Amino acid sequence: MKSRLKLLTEPFLQFPNETSIRVVWFTEFMGDGHAVAYGSNLLKSVFTKNIRPIHLREDEQSRVGKQIADGQIYHKPVLREIWRHEAHLTDLTPDKRISYRVTSITEDTELISSRTYTLEPAPSIGKPLKILLTSDHQIKPMVAANLQKVTETFKRIDAVFFAGDLANIPDRASEWFDDNRGNAFFPCLQGNASYVMEYDGVKTTYTGGQIIQNAPIFPCIGNHEVMGRFNTGKSLNEEFNDTIPRDVAHQLYGEENLEDNSFNTDTFEKIFSLPETETGEKGYYAVTFGDVRLIALNVTNMWRHPTTKNSHRGKYAEPESELNNPENWGYGQHIYEAIAKGSTQYNWLVKELSSLEFITARFKVVMFHHPPHTLGDNIVPAYTDPVQLIERDDNGNITSVDYEYPKEQDYIIRDLVPLLEQAGVQLVFYGHSHLWNRFVSPSGMHFLETSNVGNSYGAAYGDSCRGNLPNIVNNNYTEIGDPYGLEPVVPTIAPLLDEYGKPLPYIASNEITVFSIFDTEHGRISSYRFDTRKPDYEVIKFDEFELKKGVLE
Repeated sequence: MKSRLKLLTEPFLQFPNETSIRVVWFTEFMGDGHAVAYGSNLLKSVFTKNIRPIHLREDEQSRVGKQIADGQIYHKPVLREIWRHEAHLTDLTPDKRISYRVTSITEDTELISSRTYTLEPAPSIGKPLKILLTSDHQIKPMVAANLQKVTETFKRIDAVFFAGDLANIPDRASEWFDDNRGNAFFPCLQGNASYVMEYDGVKTTYTGGQIIQNAPIFPCIGNHEVMGRFNTGKSLNEEFNDTIPRDVAHQLYGEENLEDNSFNTDTFEKIFSLPETETGEKGYYAVTFGDVRLIALNVTNMWRHPTTKNSHRGKYAEPESELNNPENWGYGQHIYEAIAKGSTQYNWLVKELSSLEFITARFKVVMFHHPPHTLGDNIVPAYTDPVQLIERDDNGNITSVDYEYPKEQDYIIRDLVPLLEQAGVQLVFYGHSHLWNRFVSPSGMHFLETSNVGNSYGAAYGDSCRGNLPNIVNNNYTEIGDPYGLEPVVPTIAPLLDEYGKPLPYIASNEITVFSIFDTEHGRISSYRFDTRKPDYEVIKFDEFELKKGVLE
């Protein structure tokens, strides 16, 4: 009887340098051997390092295999046996693209191979590249269509810069590999998706795009890469929402297992081959890719509900039912990795901005998840440590726990952006609010949010106010527009129009999806939209701008 085993993913590429690259893939078996064949006639081979990411699980809300509704098979989190295989190819020739194929050998000595793809080490300076800028996939409805249109529009993509929120619940294995709705992370980026969209009775199946088999992906941490307190017996959704600050965890639990008792990025770190910084942190890094010096920062915080309805731990308050249980508090939208002036990450960034690799790069790009400027909801409240306000009655009983976020203490605007401006960064790329909009600072630094790939939460523009504000009125919470005073740029080619025919400076849609391409030959970033209600229509380029040689020149 023929085995039904197969590779869980096709191979994908990670962090090339001048003469090397890493090839990674996943299986659901440990196997007896895994290798990459490459080069002329695939005659060279490299064996792999293999690990099992132990946090990958399924639960009652997974959509995997025969489970198409809650709790049909899984009733609590259950570990899946998933193995990661990584081969490091170290003898490559600069700018020479070669063929490769991966093979896994099962315990029963069956050989299972991928299709044949191509790879090359990091491109040399001056080589023209096309880089996909994307974020916030989260198994959302339009991702497969979005990535399919990328590959239909461009013959080859040379790299993917991904500004966070790759999956929705990072420890739910099926969201990465085999969600039965057909739009898991890897299938969408490898052309193996099968997501059906229906409009006016017409069904269209989108397969995503074959991208990361042939082009490296450079991800950064968003709030959906962070899991909360581990192995609590709760559902994965509850675990994801159960994060508390490290200092609080230390007070509650002591020194031991701080990550398991506060928050962790274990699955993200085990799925991707991230370069470590000198500080040993894996949440931020800098790499040179052709003419681009890319700095990926860990700038994200916990997202919480705007109210405490249904006992939610809120942005602005703790639920009344938990006032006497500090271990169950959410502690507001607390920050995961400090970026304030003087922090470890900030000091690392200062050193990177003075490095020869950064200074001599033609294009200086900084990528992180949380928006510095946006029309979206998720920029409010300010990116700062929540100020906890506890009220007590005459007997000392807690009557309320509230949180304030002083706008003037926003660490991105106060500390990070001035540092990037001074260093001559040309582009800051981010996501989080599920829309497209862009801004330009007075010095000429560009800000691009191109995260409308799945579903959108709207834009605070015109008569539309943000829906996540507290029940107080003060200058900390901006109802409409960018809270920090920049005006959004109207798309330069084919903007969408409002009901009065006036051009809109954003795209926030659940039917129209957006992607952006960085063309390094011309220093040009172009954005494209596709209406999923009209599958036979063409992709439309709607915006384009150029990065100058240096904003300080």
